[in-house]
Order: sequence, then C-alpha cells, then structure tokens
Amino acid sequence: MSPRPPARRGSVLPFFLLALLVIILDQLSKYLVHKHMQLGQMGEILLIGHWLKLDYTTNPGMAFGVELLPPPYGKLLLTGFRLLAVGGLSYYITYLWRHRAAAGFIACMTLILGGAVGNVVDSVFYGIIYHNAPFGSPTPWFFGQVIDMIYVDIYEGFLPASWPLIGGKYVSLWPIFNLADSSIFIGVALILLLQGRFFKQTEQNTTLVAPAPPASDTAQ
Repeated sequence: MSPRPPARRGSVLPFFLLALLVIILDQLSKYLVHKHMQLGQMGEILLIGHWLKLDYTTNPGMAFGVELLPPPYGKLLLTGFRLLAVGGLSYYITYLWRHRAAAGFIACMTLILGGAVGNVVDSVFYGIIYHNAPFGSPTPWFFGQVIDMIYVDIYEGFLPASWPLIGGKYVSLWPIFNLADSSIFIGVALILLLQGRFFKQTEQNTTLVAPAPPASDTAQ
C-alpha cells in the first residue's frame, strides 16, 4: 500500500464560519439600507465626492446590476442556478480541505460561497420580507430583488474623439453592487492573482512523506 500524507490538523468549520460572517454582514447592511435609506437617487449618501456613494437600489438580475435573463421565469432559472452553485461550492470546499488544498485558496472559495448565499437569500425571501418582488411576479417567493447600495460612479460622458474605434461614443460606467457581490469579486480576483502561490502550497501539502527505512537496513 502506497504511503499517505499526514492527516490534516484542524477542521473545515472555520472556513464555513467565514462564509457565515460574510452572509451576516451582507444581510445586516441590506437591512440597514432598507430601514434607513430612501430608495433611489433622492436618498443618496456621498462618501467620496460623487465618485463613491451609497444608493439604495433594487436589482432583479445578476451581480453589479446586470440582468441577462428575460423576466419572469429567467429569475427562477437564475435563482435555481445560484442554489445549485451554493451546493456545489459547499461540497467543493469540503473536498479541497480533505485533499489538503492551500488554505488561502479554500478561503477564497469560501468568500465566493458567502457572497452567493447572500444574494440567494435576497432572491428567495425578499419578496416576502421586504415586499420588493417586481409587479406581475407570479409569486413573491423566489422573485425578491437583490438590494444593492455601493455606487461607484467611474465615468459618464463622451469619450475623446481622437480615441480609435471608441472615440466620440457616450459611455456610462457606474457599477452598483453590495457586500455579497464584493465578496465574490474579491474571492475570484485573489484566485486569479495568487493561483501560482496556491498551487505551490497545495503541492507542498500533498507531498508524500517517504517511509523510514527498516532498522535492519540502517544498522548495516
């Protein structure tokens, strides 16, 4: 029988607690925004000039305010996909732990899981809790709108005419997102930036320990 690497110490539980922390912070921020802010631009709070603001917005679609699927049943498909993703991520995080993957990589996957659950909660329950399902939805369940509040007003206007291909065109770059979206983005970005380091750490963790030679051999 081939030798196995030493058993991993500790537990996978702290990683899931990290996901739970993301979920709690995300839901708390959405509750405070819903409770204390006015919906739309009239309730905007400036944080860094007009570049970074708090703006209570509801989003029936994907992350950063992007809606890719047609209503109303596209919303059900999206929520169903998110639920499958949550289950798959939970299983994958446990798999990574058991197979001694780098702790940093597991933490990044956990940030993605926490963000995914945060937005699933909105989609499944907010139509009932906050009564924000779009008009005409067949049921408030699973048709809740995600609450976004972080507004980054990057640029809005015409690009210089001298720029090739895109010069003279009007562009509007102003993503609106929430803490769940931010957690997903940070997790993905860190994986892309640090994947080489994560791979090396995983290799080190899974290196088999060479068995000690028999006592009779060492005595000769």
